[in-house]
Amino acid sequence: MSALGDDLRPGTDWARAPERSNILALRFICWMALRCGRPLTRLVLHPITLYFLLFAPTPRRHVRRYLARAIGPKAGWRDGYRLLHNFASTVLDRVYFLRGRMSLFDVQVQGGEAVEADVRAGRGAFLVGAHIGSFEALSACRQQAEAPVDLRLAMLMYPDNARRINAVLEAISLPEYRPHIIALGRPAAMLELRDWLDSGRMAGMLGDRTLAVGEDDAGQRGNRVQIDFLGQSAWFNDGPFRLAALLRRPAVFMAGLYLGGNRYRVVFEPLADFSAPVPAATTPSSEGGTPTPRRARGLDPAERERRIRDALEAYVRRLEDLCRAHPHNWFNFHDFWLEDSPRA
Repeated sequence: MSALGDDLRPGTDWARAPERSNILALRFICWMALRCGRPLTRLVLHPITLYFLLFAPTPRRHVRRYLARAIGPKAGWRDGYRLLHNFASTVLDRVYFLRGRMSLFDVQVQGGEAVEADVRAGRGAFLVGAHIGSFEALSACRQQAEAPVDLRLAMLMYPDNARRINAVLEAISLPEYRPHIIALGRPAAMLELRDWLDSGRMAGMLGDRTLAVGEDDAGQRGNRVQIDFLGQSAWFNDGPFRLAALLRRPAVFMAGLYLGGNRYRVVFEPLADFSAPVPAATTPSSEGGTPTPRRARGLDPAERERRIRDALEAYVRRLEDLCRAHPHNWFNFHDFWLEDSPRA
């Protein structure tokens, strides 16, 4: 989960961003959420939102730039306030999702049948999300499953960032709703992910963050790729799809859109199926006749790269569509387009 960051170096600011939230205030909000209930606690979100709107100039600048791209010139301060309030609302609701209090919410699930079928079949599900809406809304899927199924989620993330807010939320969550963290940037991350998926569970990774060139990306195993996003070139990392290709798993887009009030819509859409069989390679006949098939040990490197690039572009296009349809749901408070970076 992201937090509003301070002035940091472009490219890697999100990965090193210190938490702005005061830990005592955060603990008070969690206590209030559990003791006073959601309607009363939501009243506190307005002064919190106003505080960040007035006294966090760097995130405010990045929000303004994003909204200008997603909405257009008509985007104003009300849109910035709405986006920040939506972010605060999803942070508050995370407390309730992690306590299993699904009855507080009206959650629609779209396209979840295929994911549930993969979990039931023991294949697991590899989800690629974004900082859009609430990833924790995925917890509601287990409530809507036709029969009991283990939909516990593992999150691939950088655990050092936002460690204090995660420590508080883990302290108030129920074990069956608490996400398992697989730490990126460590060589064992891929093996841990494989074992988790082989046990028939879900794993998720947010794909709208990237490391600067030279950073240790052993956990992501990805490359930085420039793709047009909301009318301007931006950097994305293809690491999630390289993991999916390496583990031969389908990659599924997932978003938990916040629709206001107590309403959420969880959306699943297939992006690429790296488990699909590949036609066998062929060896030309020395007699000039029909080429004979030969067994291939895996994807042809060129074909693998093409599939990974196609999957990444499909992901970016889907994220772009959601940002335009639900512009107050993408919670990016950093220099995503590197507009503040020194020009060469």
